[in-house]
Amino acid sequence: IDLCNSGADGEPVLCFESSNNSCERLVYRSEIQILLYLFSSAIALTTVCGNLLVIVAIIHFKQLHTPTNYLILSLAMADLLIGGFVMAPSMLHSVETCWYLGDMFCKIHSSVDIMLCTTSLLHIFFISIDLYYAVCHPLQYQNKTTPLISLIMISLCWVLAAFVGFSMVFLQLNILGGEEFYSDNVCIIFQNRSSTISSFLAFSLPTIIAVSIYLKILLVARRQSKSTQHSAHLDGKATKTLAIIMGVFLTFWIPFFICNLIDPFIGYSVPPLLFDLFLWVGYYNSTCNPIVYAFFYSWFRHAFRVILSKRVFQSNSSRTILL
Repeated sequence: IDLCNSGADGEPVLCFESSNNSCERLVYRSEIQILLYLFSSAIALTTVCGNLLVIVAIIHFKQLHTPTNYLILSLAMADLLIGGFVMAPSMLHSVETCWYLGDMFCKIHSSVDIMLCTTSLLHIFFISIDLYYAVCHPLQYQNKTTPLISLIMISLCWVLAAFVGFSMVFLQLNILGGEEFYSDNVCIIFQNRSSTISSFLAFSLPTIIAVSIYLKILLVARRQSKSTQHSAHLDGKATKTLAIIMGVFLTFWIPFFICNLIDPFIGYSVPPLLFDLFLWVGYYNSTCNPIVYAFFYSWFRHAFRVILSKRVFQSNSSRTILL
């Protein structure tokens, strides 16, 4: 899994010249490094700013204080942390092809990386449940989906994801049985065969259930469209938005999970550059979510305009009616 490169004298360039066990380093040309840093920084900044707008909008405008939007708020927090905490060290690692930030920070970074990805998936799962009751059982929706229920869902998302991420890395459950393939000098999300299967189940089960719920919602929404056009229009838009959010998540993360799944079974022969590329593709999901909200929800677009025009600082702006 090491990256190979030769110096001017034909000798490989090492990440740590003083270490005999150092991994080899791939050195990009300076202009390529600059472009990679600029592009990655732009993606990270866009991710932070976009999700910060979502967070401010939901917190500030009282019209957006709904159980569903609390879930979206929490998902935006996870996406913001990916942009603000995960992407910057990953950018340094990807461009320099070495990890220079220490072993402890590597463990923290890897744990948070796994946690936030898992958190995003669990949020999408619970949002699908929320929409299921809104469309399929509208008379029970007010009782089934309350701010307290949303808080419980959000807490489960973060607690379960933190347990998975930190226990896997700090207890080294992902390394057991694959020690001969693992190097302390590289900071990668390493998986052995057992932990890969566990990760597959943790990813696939919520995904399968969420997709099944969505298909059920789609069938019910189509039946309802024959009776009440207005509510069907609203439910249809919510259903379409959920489908886009779920589709974006799966599209961006499935390549990484496939590589992560098959790598231990083919002798860890997936090229590191390909692995790193698919990981960044997964990160881009956090960049796209605010774009999905802005594109499909007119009230989010209105909220964004109020915030960006600084009208948010006017008195009683929190009671603005968002169309």
